[in-house]
Amino acid sequence: MRKELILILGFLLVLNFVSAACDLEVSLLNQEPYPAVPGDYVRLVFQVEGVENAECKNIEFELIEQYPLSFDPGEDSIVEIKGGTFTKDYSSFLMIPYKVRVDLDALNGDTPIEVRYSEGLIGPTDYLKQFNLYIQDVRVDFEVFIKDYNPSTKILTLEILNIGESDVEALTIEILDQDNANIKGSNTNIVGDLDSNDYTTADFEATLKEGEIELTIYYSDEINTRRTATENVYFNPKMFEGRNGDSKGLSKSTYILIIIVIVGIIYFFYRRHKKKKAKHKKSLHHN
Repeated sequence: MRKELILILGFLLVLNFVSAACDLEVSLLNQEPYPAVPGDYVRLVFQVEGVENAECKNIEFELIEQYPLSFDPGEDSIVEIKGGTFTKDYSSFLMIPYKVRVDLDALNGDTPIEVRYSEGLIGPTDYLKQFNLYIQDVRVDFEVFIKDYNPSTKILTLEILNIGESDVEALTIEILDQDNANIKGSNTNIVGDLDSNDYTTADFEATLKEGEIELTIYYSDEINTRRTATENVYFNPKMFEGRNGDSKGLSKSTYILIIIVIVGIIYFFYRRHKKKKAKHKKSLHHN
């Protein structure tokens, strides 16, 4: 009987020890933005449950700095927490936020990231846990060309091609005054939405000289983030001199008016000649 009692007491002690042992649960609670964008920052929030347990002496948590994540200089990847700090009416879990940069050459899709944490029970025991960071490059590249420039009206027409894989919204083109580009009127042109592999045009009034023209493109990407791209186009005035249909020629309406006048003149002289011929025949008949 005494032996059985000792066994029961021993079992209860072991059960109590196991139940009181530090047992942390770590989860990735949030990723912002989603997806993460190569070259940009991403905010990660981890949740650590079980910190109220007094057996968790000195908890240490670390987001491991490895591809595709990197910390800014001076940013610490390790967070230390004292266990058993749970207070009534407060949450029994801890939120740990990080702001890290995503590698510029990171590939699209799920990429594993790792955290390390120690429960501080008896002797520090390190645990590794892996999570997936979803990455997608939603940035867009553009090609810009000078479609036309009218030296008389000073109207510059740009052609903008979306060569990215994503559609964009609220596309806006801006040209600031430069040595070889003096903008008249508004220096911005709100184009609107532009689908992938599609193009649009934007007009500006400007006095141009030969050389590079720098323009800034603003757009909203798939995750509604406002982005900026800088493009340069080369202006060669010789390409727009002496062209058929330019401002040095005549407009279509002017050509039509000239043709009408010429036809009218021809008809006038034809009628006049016909009348003279008829009058001459009549005179010969009387003679």
